[in-house]
Amino acid sequence: MKNTSVLISGGSVAGTALAYWLKRYGFEVAIVELTPELRKGGQAIDVRGAAMEVAERMGIVEELRAKRIVSHGMSMVDSEGNEVYRSTESTLTGGDIGGPDVEILREDLALIMADVAGDDVEYLFEDSITEIRQDGDGVTVEFKNRPERRFDLVVGADGLHSNTRRLVMGGEQDFITHLGTYMGVWTVPNFLGLDHWQTFHQIPGDSWGGGVMAVRDNTECRAYFGFESAEPIDYDYRDVKAQKELLAERLDGGAWVLPELLKHMWETDEFHFDSMAQIHLDRWSVGRVALVGDAAHCGSPLSGQGTSLAMVGAYVLAGELKAADGDHEIAFDAYHAELAEWVGVNQGLALTNKARVEAQRNGEEIDGFGLDETFREVANGYTLKDYS
Repeated sequence: MKNTSVLISGGSVAGTALAYWLKRYGFEVAIVELTPELRKGGQAIDVRGAAMEVAERMGIVEELRAKRIVSHGMSMVDSEGNEVYRSTESTLTGGDIGGPDVEILREDLALIMADVAGDDVEYLFEDSITEIRQDGDGVTVEFKNRPERRFDLVVGADGLHSNTRRLVMGGEQDFITHLGTYMGVWTVPNFLGLDHWQTFHQIPGDSWGGGVMAVRDNTECRAYFGFESAEPIDYDYRDVKAQKELLAERLDGGAWVLPELLKHMWETDEFHFDSMAQIHLDRWSVGRVALVGDAAHCGSPLSGQGTSLAMVGAYVLAGELKAADGDHEIAFDAYHAELAEWVGVNQGLALTNKARVEAQRNGEEIDGFGLDETFREVANGYTLKDYS
């Protein structure tokens, strides 16, 4: 393997997973990240199916299980907090209780993978890419806060609103499909006294709402609330104050404990807000620049498979680069060919789940909140190649 240098933009799940596999295969790796350290906060995410096999090959399954969110069940409550539904068999966020999947906080998963990637990964914190110039020998990258540098390859692992994708492919308006919903996630104290439990509330007259789930052995909680919007909303996805204002406006007057949840929203720095949306591209690379995870093919949280797609995508991209001895043209073609069909099935799953929500809004009865057989079939529907 020749000494190939790779810059990864984004240090969350896809970025840290890719860093691990590239380092394992002998590549030089740097990660550029906007924040002063790896991002904290964020929602509970699920590692399922093929992604659990990736975790096993990374040797991190025991760590994932040690950090997993343990939920004994969930409730749905009315505007006064009266329980109208209870389940000890499945939860709204994690599916079947006692199943093989792992529900874990996004930051915990990223930190575990960053740790096993090792100290040889270079981190360029508090910075971002401002320009990418490619030629036959490599990529010149200009940064906001650092001198320009040369790399052999660049990979955008920078999410739904990928800056890397914008620089090499153009604005996201050409690739994004909105699914009609926005959601905020933030950290709150466990003022409800939840004991490994989730409590959710559907806003009257709306098919969406939200709730609270206990995490970190009941020492804190994550609040989730969403709302519908038929048309995309124009907002700055990097202006957290504006996002909080938007969410507070949309949820103003809500019942249950929503006023207290919104009070805590203003007090926390651990806040995330975005649209339920998908990214559709004919190809996940341009020249020496590739995309992985949500930057390449976001399925939206409605798919329940974003984390699994990110981990599997990172594994395959690094594996194909190894198999091609660093030849990016061969590797990037093989990466897309290997995963495109499975990605499409996962993105279709989000549309199925959206249809279930719309059916529920129209008064149709939906059985429970667990994963149905179709979902589990999709989650386990990809067999990993062996790149060892």
